[in-house]
Amino acid sequence: MAHIIILGAGIGGMSAAYEIREAVGREHKISVVGDGPMFNFTPSNPWLAIGWREPDDIRLDVTRPVESKNMHFVPTAARKLVPEENRIELDDGSVLDYDYLVITTGPRLAFERVPGSGPDAFSQSVCTGPHAERAWQAYQEFLQKPGPVVVGALQGASCFGPAYEFAMILDTDLRRRKLRDRVPMTFVTSEPYIGHMGLGGIGDSKGLLESELRQRHIKWISNARVTSVDQDKVNAEELDDQGEVIRTHELPFTYSMLIPSFAGVDAVQGIEGLVNPGGFILIDEHQRNPAWPNIFSAGVCVAIPPVEVTPVPTGAPKTGLMIESMVTAIAHNLRDELAGKPVRRRATWNALCLADMGDTGFAFIALPQIPPRNVTRSMTGKWVHLAKVAYEKYFMRKMRKGKAYPAYERIVLEAFGIDRLKPERDDE
Repeated sequence: MAHIIILGAGIGGMSAAYEIREAVGREHKISVVGDGPMFNFTPSNPWLAIGWREPDDIRLDVTRPVESKNMHFVPTAARKLVPEENRIELDDGSVLDYDYLVITTGPRLAFERVPGSGPDAFSQSVCTGPHAERAWQAYQEFLQKPGPVVVGALQGASCFGPAYEFAMILDTDLRRRKLRDRVPMTFVTSEPYIGHMGLGGIGDSKGLLESELRQRHIKWISNARVTSVDQDKVNAEELDDQGEVIRTHELPFTYSMLIPSFAGVDAVQGIEGLVNPGGFILIDEHQRNPAWPNIFSAGVCVAIPPVEVTPVPTGAPKTGLMIESMVTAIAHNLRDELAGKPVRRRATWNALCLADMGDTGFAFIALPQIPPRNVTRSMTGKWVHLAKVAYEKYFMRKMRKGKAYPAYERIVLEAFGIDRLKPERDDE
């Protein structure tokens, strides 16, 4: 009997736990290690930050659902990984030994790279459930005395969708409250142009998103490098295509939300052969670490190079569809490994993003994620908003029952007749 540990209990980790249990059967031991027992449905954080959701709507204690599948849940964060000894040291001083490890920790939020940014300083965040709750508290105070708003993504960010979502959800909420005319809004992004998304653009994403921002009277600054955030203003430099500063901006705000750059979590930092200099997990085409072949990884914590060099650094996003494909490949590869068969499954690494805009939505499909692509589509419509609302309810219902789930990205792609979703094999 092998002991498989899934390190990280977010969307990637929970998906990995259920899929691996189904793939390898009940004869192998599986443990899930999370920072506390509460699972948070991250895609709904922008709604939580505006008061459109209550915490209990998108939060769940996963101990019982996980253990109902004959898996053990450990609600303690990892302090240090010791791969040469197949051991994880936890914050409470305890130690877990493993035969196979699947790292799905997500990122560390590197607010320290921009002085004054983050919930412990002067800007808000929607990257975690607790951050979104604090953003909602700050928003309620803001509503008593509205003023300028600055929303965006800092240099090095790789997750741009939530920044666009939050700006447009905020715009929608303010219009409903009849306060929009009192709130000048500016969108600040490290992308070289609106709609780049860390992917070099997807179809007409530039035109579609620029049009949305214009219609909502949201000004924007792209190629922006934020140098610092003060108590009442964002200080930014705007660069040209050669990376030279062409102007500086002091953007006053009463409320600000800025997506930070990501880094690897502390538990894996500096482990030679396991991580790159940023602390992200190195993997081969089978989601396996080259130096430690009994370690697999999926999700935001894996090392993926930028799609292209940009004047202000941007990272490549890892969307839900890509993460699902990584997790499914790992489950198949672990099953084959335990059966003494060659590891052959490869994730497809396709990208699909559904971004809510409050009363409508924006969707893009990039197959594969890195150009040139076989399929490139971008579109807007109320159906995106409705799809995200429906999937949130479906997802949480499945999670409460301790069941694996098909991602809403898969459902949407199948609706478009796109079927290259399953992991590929070396012999295909």
